Amino acid sequence: MPLSSRRSRFPVTPGRVLAAAVAALVLVVTGLGWHSVDQLVSSIERIGNLGLGGGKSDGATDILMVGIDSRTDAHGNPLTQDELAMLHAGDDGEGGLNTDTIVLIRVPNDGSSATAISIPRDSYVDIPGLGMGKINSAFGVTKFTTQQKLIDQGVSPAEADRRSTQAGRQALVKSVANLTGITVDHYAEVGLLGFVLLTDAVGGVEVCLNNPVDEPLSGADFPAGPQKLNGAQALSFVRQRHELPRGDIDRIVRQQVYMAQLVHQVLSAKVLTSPSRLQDLSNAVGRTVVLDDGWDVLGFLHELQDLSGGQVKFETIPVKDLNGWTDNGESVVRVDPPAVQKFVAKAVGDDEGEGDGGIDPSMVTVDVYNASGTGGLAGQAAQALTAKGFRTGTVDNWIGGPVQSSRVLAASAGSEKARAVAQALGGLPVMAEPGLPEGAVRVVLASDYSGPGSATGSSTFDFSGGGSTATPVPPAPPIDAGTNGPKCVN
Repeated sequence: MPLSSRRSRFPVTPGRVLAAAVAALVLVVTGLGWHSVDQLVSSIERIGNLGLGGGKSDGATDILMVGIDSRTDAHGNPLTQDELAMLHAGDDGEGGLNTDTIVLIRVPNDGSSATAISIPRDSYVDIPGLGMGKINSAFGVTKFTTQQKLIDQGVSPAEADRRSTQAGRQALVKSVANLTGITVDHYAEVGLLGFVLLTDAVGGVEVCLNNPVDEPLSGADFPAGPQKLNGAQALSFVRQRHELPRGDIDRIVRQQVYMAQLVHQVLSAKVLTSPSRLQDLSNAVGRTVVLDDGWDVLGFLHELQDLSGGQVKFETIPVKDLNGWTDNGESVVRVDPPAVQKFVAKAVGDDEGEGDGGIDPSMVTVDVYNASGTGGLAGQAAQALTAKGFRTGTVDNWIGGPVQSSRVLAASAGSEKARAVAQALGGLPVMAEPGLPEGAVRVVLASDYSGPGSATGSSTFDFSGGGSTATPVPPAPPIDAGTNGPKCVN
């Protein structure tokens, strides 16, 4: 069942975001000067079995940071009524279903520039086990469906909640990996309250607006020019999406300049020498941050001793259509996974892993399966691959269950062989498939396939959907976290 058909159960609060990377960046930069950092680390909620990668051969670390729209703290305790009122979060009970900020960060181990890549929350992607849907719903919808199944099986509510939350996090990790081609090594999560507490803990953060703002849905009401925001104000600043020229893209720019300025201010404003500030930061991190249990945070902090605020660069994945629509009338952001993977590989310095550069097709054997209703499609696609120099193995009908969209499967979404095959077939997304041997490549063709060997024979997919024409959106310029004063934004 396509994910969009399930969406009515999960109302999305307009503009509700949390700049999740703030939490982890503050944790990193403050941890370097903390006298009792081990005590801080021990207070953080830990989770396991998320299907993480466990490190790169070159020592680089890829971290997925997410902001959760939650009415509980990191330990599952409900927020107080005063806290909910401060956050304008309401009490509808639907919190925690969406990850409204998603940032993938590559941190090299040699002190060179770290790169943070934002993913728009409405990016329309293939979510494992659910089909196509907005990436910010991967956590919540997977959690809900898994929880209902477990309760129906007689599992206690507490255990069902724990296991379904883990399943939701696993689905989000895999969705991000499949979209970007990057295997996630570590996971960091922070709730809505965390953004406010962390901001207030450093004494507020300076921002700058090109124009005055008065937008009631987000609570953003600010004059033009430079100004310092407290936690609640900052939340409104990064939540606003209405009345911005580029909607979610401009909101992401706000998040990025805010995070960049926060890092800059923490490093330069003597926060580390203030016992009261450090205590506030410790309390905020301990109450609102969740990390995977395989992360040696102390060791990671030592590796970052040479990383300064000016060496953090913020990017945003390329967007194909900001105003896309599904066949069911749902507004989404259309993205082209092959283009995203190519962009991300270049941004993090993995250029050698993109496209088919350096890959000899004669050394790649591909299994091709037909999951569509079109007879002979697998054979025709296999012939097209053979014509391009690839070897073909099994060519047959797919019996692995319904498939919503065509894809190339490999042990890792970053497989060079799989990317070469994906490009040869007109730009299919590459997805990680647990259990596939290293080097194995499997193509599964659904009814949407329009690449070589299909009836149309086109070399690219139409990702616009709903009859609309997709217009590529120029990427926002990179933002550094070491600028002289806050960058003015819309």
